[in-house]
Amino acid sequence: MTSVVTTSAPAACWACRAALGGSPLLCAACGKVQPAAGIDYFQVFGSVVGFERRLTIDTAALEREFHRLSRRLHPDRFARATAQEQEWSLAATALLNDAYRTLRELVQRTEYLLKLEGFEIGEEFAGKNKTAKRQPPADLLEEVFELNMQLEEMRMNRKMGESDPALHSELTAVSLRFESELAKLDNNLVEKGAAWDAGAAAGDSAGRATAAKDMAAQLDRRRYLRNLVRDVNEALSTDKES
Repeated sequence: MTSVVTTSAPAACWACRAALGGSPLLCAACGKVQPAAGIDYFQVFGSVVGFERRLTIDTAALEREFHRLSRRLHPDRFARATAQEQEWSLAATALLNDAYRTLRELVQRTEYLLKLEGFEIGEEFAGKNKTAKRQPPADLLEEVFELNMQLEEMRMNRKMGESDPALHSELTAVSLRFESELAKLDNNLVEKGAAWDAGAAAGDSAGRATAAKDMAAQLDRRRYLRNLVRDVNEALSTDKES
């Protein structure tokens, strides 16, 4: 893991000094836009997510809050404000959009939280050492070896202008099986996310750390399977066109 970088949102409005509740991007008391520096995506939606990092989120409430804040933070509303406030409005709107796109999706939300907790999650980290990251999970070694042989056979058939319906059918079954496992992994992420939230609420740092490690492992497996599904589906699509 990398070191955890912690940030804290401003506690009071710069203009009226009222305590900032809900989203620290906007003062509920005077309507002034606030500086966005040091605010993470969960803090942006504090009124929905709460003021702790949580993975179980009411996405309908998240969407409603996104649209409300979008209207209140729109740069047009600050056209006559100071240059500083106009700049803050642009920055706050950009942060709001990024936060919404990330938190509304389970996998992206989980990846983001784990990054905040210091885990190396996502394609940018996989790119550091592609050979190591592309090693299949131990329980899939034999299946992946067989799959690669089948994909190579399909490529050779395509070069020779031949078609193998049986091979096409086998690869379709593989794709469906992997898609089913991806769905199971997503369900597991929901369960582990609930365990993280429970640990956070109870102040159980050990339980929270265990849930985080489990989620990181699930995401690694999910990323590998997703890439396999992509490779198989590309091969099937090309085979159908030829």
